[in-house]
Amino acid sequence: MTFIKNLLSGSLLFRWLTAASEFLDRQWEKSWLSAVLSEQKERTEDGSLIPRLLRQLHLLLCRLFRLIHLDSLLEGSVFRNAFLWSALAAAVTPLVPTMWALAAVLAAYGALFLDLGANKSLTLPYSPENKWILGYAFVYAFSTFFSPNRAGNLRGAALTVVFVLFALVLFMSLRSKRQIKALTSLLVLAGFAVSLYGLWQVFSGAENLGNWVDSGTSEEIGLRVYSTLENPNVLAEYLILIIPLAVASVINAETPNGRLAAVIAAGAMTVVMVLTYSRGGWLGLIFAAALFLVMLDRRFIVVGLIGAVALLFVLPQSITSRLFSIGNLADSSLNYRSSIWMGTLRMLQDYWLSGIGTGSANFKLIYPLYSYHAAVAEHSHCLYLQVIAENGIVGLFVFLGLLVSALRNMATQIRRSTDKKRRIALMAVLSGLGGFLVQSFVEHSFYNYRVQLMFWIVLALGMALANRKEAAED
Repeated sequence: MTFIKNLLSGSLLFRWLTAASEFLDRQWEKSWLSAVLSEQKERTEDGSLIPRLLRQLHLLLCRLFRLIHLDSLLEGSVFRNAFLWSALAAAVTPLVPTMWALAAVLAAYGALFLDLGANKSLTLPYSPENKWILGYAFVYAFSTFFSPNRAGNLRGAALTVVFVLFALVLFMSLRSKRQIKALTSLLVLAGFAVSLYGLWQVFSGAENLGNWVDSGTSEEIGLRVYSTLENPNVLAEYLILIIPLAVASVINAETPNGRLAAVIAAGAMTVVMVLTYSRGGWLGLIFAAALFLVMLDRRFIVVGLIGAVALLFVLPQSITSRLFSIGNLADSSLNYRSSIWMGTLRMLQDYWLSGIGTGSANFKLIYPLYSYHAAVAEHSHCLYLQVIAENGIVGLFVFLGLLVSALRNMATQIRRSTDKKRRIALMAVLSGLGGFLVQSFVEHSFYNYRVQLMFWIVLALGMALANRKEAAED
């Protein structure tokens, strides 16, 4: 290994690539984008109106609990252990039906409510994302209320609002480094279980549940693994969020057995990601991996360039042909999505300000009036188009504001933190979210409610890592 390293480091190509990466590194450090993403001011509390109002409501709740002696009755009770129920919800979400995940989330809401009433000192911790999350939930509820087909989406809207606000519930529940570490381990363990079931589908001869193989360009593809998420593209969206956490667990492992377990989990999830044959998922994971490696050490730019070229010679034909079909105009999936994107943009010329209302019921009601080539769709196949289609330009502004605030906060703490394990964990969350958002250009990633919930869970984990740096171990 040392011989190979010395051989590479002495080569002209290696020196040229290293010099190029260092030049790009210097330009990045000087750029305005680097300053925007990395200069978050340190704040510990939010003195705006809404937090102060919530604080007063919290004090009233505590008085009520004391009046009826509920605080003493709940002392030490498992029912007010918000972390336990929140972590349970996070762990079971990819494994159970949506309604079961909702039940676990509501149990976490209840536990936090009881804990708030019994604990006067407990308040909503500050994070720059708090107001954006509250704002996005409000905009979504507002758009639902004024939807032309409001009754057709009440269930979906309620799920979305509950899942969005669960990010704050989980954020409040993560009060120590030990809890953050435990939640990360549970998320990786759940991802491993999902992957094992996906591998079992391969060896048991399971069949595709839907028409997921594009005609004309992917005849050699058989089963596209879908596991517990019941759709290969949805499974890919989920794995993009979790695989970086597994890789961070490998690096941060404190024992050889722990590291081995994390390597097995990360390997199984990566294999299943490949077997989804989701091109958007592959691109998202490649972006996440590149982002993680560059944040870890910018010299990985050189390794990545060499590795990308080498992979083309060792990957199976079914994978390389699927990968190179991206951008192929003969591909039925690309043609279908392109027609939907054009139809959605045409629709937004009339509805860019207010949106058409939330949910697939409203989309199916209005989109056919603007569709190209009679393309039938329940959504726009692009998260960003869907957000503006449902909530108008205000909804897109709030959603993008949330993303910028979260990514900026995490990037700032990666630069400032002296805790290596915390920095690695933040890199994993940031790269997972980044990869997810890249795939979201070609998928409505929030269409599946469980994947949407996983996005808010991982976001809450990143918020906790970025804002609870002084948390105790216990």
